[in-house]
Amino acid sequence: MGLRVSAADNVSFDAILVALKAAAEETRLRILYLLARGEFSVSDLTDILGQSQPRISRHLRLLCEAGLVERRREGAWAFFRLAGGGGLPAPLRALVDALPQDDALLARDLERLAQVREERARAASAWFARIAPEWDQLRSLHAPEAAVEQAIRDLVGPAPVRALLDLGAGTGRMLQLLAPQAQRLVGVDASPAMLQVARANLERAGITRAELRQGDINALDVERGAFDLVVVHQVLHFLDDPGRALREAASALAPGGRLLAVDFATHEHEFLRTGHQHRRLGFDDAQMAAWFTAAGLEPQPGVRLPGGGADGLEGGLTVVLWLARDPRVITDWSPGDRHSGVA
Repeated sequence: MGLRVSAADNVSFDAILVALKAAAEETRLRILYLLARGEFSVSDLTDILGQSQPRISRHLRLLCEAGLVERRREGAWAFFRLAGGGGLPAPLRALVDALPQDDALLARDLERLAQVREERARAASAWFARIAPEWDQLRSLHAPEAAVEQAIRDLVGPAPVRALLDLGAGTGRMLQLLAPQAQRLVGVDASPAMLQVARANLERAGITRAELRQGDINALDVERGAFDLVVVHQVLHFLDDPGRALREAASALAPGGRLLAVDFATHEHEFLRTGHQHRRLGFDDAQMAAWFTAAGLEPQPGVRLPGGGADGLEGGLTVVLWLARDPRVITDWSPGDRHSGVA
């Protein structure tokens, strides 16, 4: 007897009882505590909780059967998250929220969670540092870059952009591409090596007004509500929690602003995960629309650019441009006038 876990649902007594029984075990309650902070693979939870993979898998299966957790397969991996977009029946949500973070066991779990994320971020940063000079060339192997850039121009349109924010700026190519129509340019990237390359590329192109910042896409140090276009180009597949990054990106949008996410459609090229630090093997339209909606945005029609299978990629990689708009009404002030805000 599974449980629909949206807090807004009318949940039966029996369903709540099933949920509470499923959670009433130390490891399973710890798993729910962690999943309230993001979605993880079995290997992530194994590292954090210090238990065997079969044991963790069994606990996850029981939580899935109770309707508390959802499992989503992605290539050879599976990711787990709280069901129903993170909702839990009110009694269980109150229980999870009430768990004391200073409890020795839970504090250790949070410490290990931070270590696991730091280790993965360090591995990704090290890889970025190694390939920074060839990053644009690497991107060109995945899909026709000229076609992608033209599609971005077409989708953004010719109207002036008061303030542009590029998250995961990389070599600065998106800033360079959209600079002719943007009054203000801000690029954020976690890798100092990438930012060095971006500065050199932008200076070479005669673009000196761009603001480049080292920062975390999940905790942006930028003005809230100040940008009328936010771009996340080929970044989401590197992240543990793309939905969280999109919510953070949406918080930087001004009323009526747009969020453009460019990434791969779902695929099965596992070598990108093992050899290139891709955490996700692409995304489908439904998942992106759900993340946009959860971020308070309205999904707009997107654009698909099928790959040609070049450089040994059988079937190629399809690049998709997903667009969403902030539904708030634009008033008599413009996004470009809010630069003085503090994040």
